Amino acid sequence: MILLVGGEKGGSGKSCLAQNIAVHISQKHDANVLMVDCDPQRTTSDWIQARNNDPSLKAINCIQLYGKIRNDLLSLNDRFDYVIVDCGGQDNLAMRAAMSVATYVVIPLRPKRRDLKTLPHMEDMLSTCKMVNPKMIAAIVITQCPALPSQGKRILEAKEVVESFGLRALNSVTFSRNIYDDSEESGSSVLEIDPSGKAADEIRAIADELFAIPPENSYEFN
Repeated sequence: MILLVGGEKGGSGKSCLAQNIAVHISQKHDANVLMVDCDPQRTTSDWIQARNNDPSLKAINCIQLYGKIRNDLLSLNDRFDYVIVDCGGQDNLAMRAAMSVATYVVIPLRPKRRDLKTLPHMEDMLSTCKMVNPKMIAAIVITQCPALPSQGKRILEAKEVVESFGLRALNSVTFSRNIYDDSEESGSSVLEIDPSGKAADEIRAIADELFAIPPENSYEFN
């Protein structure tokens, strides 16, 4: 199964989400997981290096791929249970190639105007890739949400904007928590640092909600 975590907006937590979902899948399913780093900034590659230097953490495989990676991903999909692709914050060949073969596409966006302004372009890109990959399931995840109860309206409004473009917004979100940064710097995950914590619950909820979406209920893009 190929899961792409990507999007046009940088800073929305794509690498962090990809890393934590990879650990969640590895833990829950005892699966053979490969991470594919398509970001020139090498955020996930650096995380993997830190992780694999810590013998207390379960090792995860990672490779770097750029450009026209469609055939590479198809080949890797035959060798691994899960292939999780981390693309950088821009529209590029690697992200479009990954969309053309991915089972799931997750696009993290913060509940901020500058992030939501990328939705028209993302909707157009998803529509184009859906023609090649009609079984693709795409979802937007609102990330780094403000934790104050008074800011709850902002999260709901962001989801409404997503859905106004005919895209799916997951009910599950992530909140702005230091543990996400702390875990990334150490090569770990929020599920390993604090398995019973709120951040770990957020990651499990996102993964469980996403993978519960059956292909026949995937959105039709206009």
